[in-house]
Amino acid sequence: MQIQPKEPVVPSLSIHPSLPVFYPPGASSVRNLPINLFASVMGLSGLALAWRLAHSSLGAPALIGEAIGAFAVGIFLLLAGGYLAKLAKHPEAVQAEFQHPVSGNFFGTIAISLLLLSAVVGPYSATAARALWSVGVLATLTLCYVVVSRLLKGQVDASHAVPAWIIPCVATLDIPVTGAQMPMAWVAEVNLLAGAVGAVLALVLFALIVNRLVHRDPLAPGMTPSLMILVAPFAVGCLAYSNIVGGMDRFGALLFYFALFMFAVVAPKVFRPSVPFSAGWWAISFPMAALANAALKYAEFRASAPHWLLAIGLLAALSLVLAVLTLRTLRIALNGQLLKSPK
Repeated sequence: MQIQPKEPVVPSLSIHPSLPVFYPPGASSVRNLPINLFASVMGLSGLALAWRLAHSSLGAPALIGEAIGAFAVGIFLLLAGGYLAKLAKHPEAVQAEFQHPVSGNFFGTIAISLLLLSAVVGPYSATAARALWSVGVLATLTLCYVVVSRLLKGQVDASHAVPAWIIPCVATLDIPVTGAQMPMAWVAEVNLLAGAVGAVLALVLFALIVNRLVHRDPLAPGMTPSLMILVAPFAVGCLAYSNIVGGMDRFGALLFYFALFMFAVVAPKVFRPSVPFSAGWWAISFPMAALANAALKYAEFRASAPHWLLAIGLLAALSLVLAVLTLRTLRIALNGQLLKSPK
């Protein structure tokens, strides 16, 4: 009797829907879309608003700021679509990202983006601006509450006190920065609430983070660009304060000058060839944008040539940095590196 050889057993490629999907190292998937990429919208929106200030104060071409603003809106829509796809297909990845002690703070970049975009679209649609700002306010205050409640549970590893902690809490300062022109009757009180929360938390978190940076190991190279976030509480605070009180004064000047000092301290640590490029580099964009906007407002207040030269220099540096970040991000997006899982 002739025995027929058995067919080789081929493993099934189907995956049970209840089981998690594990992507091999280097695989490209929307699952790997980083939440910190929304910082690009913050930086681009801040750049657009800075060029608008330059147009009103220095006569710069209006087209520059409006074109950058339109680009920021487009990037937000693209990222929002991508992250919604990630939420639909890989909710466990989004949950893990939100619960992470570091990356979870970058969800604040979405709320801040909504606030800033309300200012970008304001001249074109007051209704859209009010809607974006209102949603942004609700998201910002809710996230701030969640994050502070999480911190106050205790047993938080001190090594997790990194500059990203500032994002969801000090984001409340962006509410009065972008809400000064909102016509609703309740806006003034919300701006005061947000300013109070943001100002106090800025001091508390800044002290905790500096204490960690002084007494613990340096940040990992990939997190080095986030040092620029230390500029944000004071630059954004300067803008928020001037909007709340209705103009720049000496206290606003104190906030601006300390932001400038912190920029001078952290810039040499951030802008090093040894720091590898990644989406995390966008963390430098909004702090620099806030500083440039504050410099333009302060130069308008002082009306002196040195202040105008400083403001123009910061705006030029911001424009160059964001152009480089945009091109490098586009490059890794086109070659597939942006959505690849860590090796």
